[in-house]
Amino acid sequence: MTALAGVALVGAPPAGAESSGTPPVSSETAGMPPEQAAAFERDLGLGPDELRARLALDARAAALEERFVSSLGDEYGGTWVPDGGGDVRVAVTSSAAAGVVGETGARAVVVRYGLDELTRWKEALDGVEAPRAVHAWYADPEENALVIEAADADAAHALAEKAGVPSGVVRVERSDTAPVPARDIVGGNEFHRPTGDGYVTLCSVGFAVAGGFVTAGHCGSTGDAVNAPDGAALGSYAGSQFPGHDWAWVRTNGDWTSRPAVNDYAGGTVAVAGSNEMPIGASVCRSGRTSGWRCGVIQEKNVTINYGSGDIPGMATGSACAEGGDSGGSVISGDQAQGVTSGRIGDCASNGRFIYQPINPILANYGLSLTTTGGGGREIVGYEGKCIDVPGSNFSDGVPLQIWTCNGTAAQRWTFASDGTVRAGGLCMDLAWGDSTNGTTVQIVNCNGNIAQQWVLSGAGDLVSIAADKCVDVQGWNGDDGTKLVIWECHGGANQKWWLR
Repeated sequence: MTALAGVALVGAPPAGAESSGTPPVSSETAGMPPEQAAAFERDLGLGPDELRARLALDARAAALEERFVSSLGDEYGGTWVPDGGGDVRVAVTSSAAAGVVGETGARAVVVRYGLDELTRWKEALDGVEAPRAVHAWYADPEENALVIEAADADAAHALAEKAGVPSGVVRVERSDTAPVPARDIVGGNEFHRPTGDGYVTLCSVGFAVAGGFVTAGHCGSTGDAVNAPDGAALGSYAGSQFPGHDWAWVRTNGDWTSRPAVNDYAGGTVAVAGSNEMPIGASVCRSGRTSGWRCGVIQEKNVTINYGSGDIPGMATGSACAEGGDSGGSVISGDQAQGVTSGRIGDCASNGRFIYQPINPILANYGLSLTTTGGGGREIVGYEGKCIDVPGSNFSDGVPLQIWTCNGTAAQRWTFASDGTVRAGGLCMDLAWGDSTNGTTVQIVNCNGNIAQQWVLSGAGDLVSIAADKCVDVQGWNGDDGTKLVIWECHGGANQKWWLR
C-alpha cells in the first residue's frame, strides 16, 4: 500500500533514510482546533486519526493535480479523492500516461475522454440558453462524462442536442430540487445591506482582502452601502456581478481592519493562509450565519448553474448543506480559501449540498490581494519548538534553510502567497534544482514562478512540496540549532510537522 503524505506509519522508514524512525504520533489533529475536528467527525464521521490521514490525502491529491494538469496535456482526464479514501485517482487517456501516474503511487484510470475535451463540450452548453428544468452541468472526471442535472431528462437531452454535444458523452442525473441563491446569509461575520424600505438584506463576509472583503454578487449591487449588524457604517460595494458570475467585493472604510480568519461558529476562528485550489473529493468546510460551520467534500468543479435568471459558469459544489441566509460565506479547505457560498440544492433537513463561487477568479477579476496569515510574516514552528530560519539573515540566492531557536527576526518571518509560494525577505522557499530525491536541500532563491517554489501547508501540519510530493523534513531528527532542512517522503513524524505562530 502506498504511504500517503502525513499518515503516521508504524515501523522503520525506508532503508538508508536519514529520518531515523517514526515515533508514535498523538491522536490529536495537529494544528486544528477541537471545534473544527468535531465538525469533521459530525459531518464526515472522521475521528482524529482518520482526519489526520484525510487531510494528508487531500494535500497529496492537490499536489498531484497540479503536476499532471501541466505534464500530461490532453491525455489528462482529472484527479479526485475516492469516497472512503484509498489511493488518489487520476484519469488518463493512454497506457503511457497511466505509467507516468503509476510512478507517483497514485492509481491511474484509463478513460475515453480527456478533461480538456469534456470541458469543451461543457462550454458548448454554456453557449446556449438553458430551460428552468435544467439545473446544472459539468465535466465529471470520475464518470468521464458531461453530467447534466435536471428535473426533466428530455429537457436535458434537448439542451445537449441544441449545443451539438454527442449523446454518448452525456449522462443525465435527475435533480428534483432546483438551485436557489442562499440569500440572507453570513459566511464569516454578518453584514447588512439596507434596502431603502425599512428592511435589510443579510449576507456574510467571504474573505478579507486588502481594502475590504469579497462576498456573493447577488447580495448587492455596485454602489450599495453596507452596515455592520449594529448599524455602524461598514463601506459599500466597489464591484458586483450576478448573474454571469456570483461575485462582489466591498470596500470598507477606515474604521475596519481586515483579518485572515473565518468564524468557526464554535467560539473561535480558522486561519486563512492562502488560496490553493483543492481537487474534487477534498474535504471542505463552509461558514454561514444560519447553519453555522458545516463540512463535507468538494463534489464538482467548473459547474454551470442555472438559477433561473441567467447561467453562471465556473462554479463548484460541495456536499455540506446550506440554508437561506448563508450566501457570501467563506468556503475553506484546511487553511486554504476556496470560494464564497452562492446557493444551495436542498437544505440541511434533506442532506442538501451547497454551491460556491471559487475565490481565485474573484481576486483576479478585481485585482484583489487576499489577506492571509502571512500578511506581516509568521513564524513556521516545528521540531523541538524551533523555527524555519534563514541562516544569519543572509537573504541571498541559494542559501540553505535551517531550524533555529525562535527569535522573531525577519529571518523567521514567512508569508504564504496566493500563488503557492512561501516567502521571506523578498525571496521564495525553493526545492534545490527541482530535485525530488529524498534529502534534497530546501533553500531560498529569487522568486521565478517555477513549480519547485510551490508548497502546501496541510491541515495535518505537513509542509509539502508540490513538485516532489514530499515533506519538509528536519534532517536526521536533529533538533539542534543549525540543522538543515531537506525534503523526504512524508511519514507523519514530528520532524515533519509545522504550524504557524
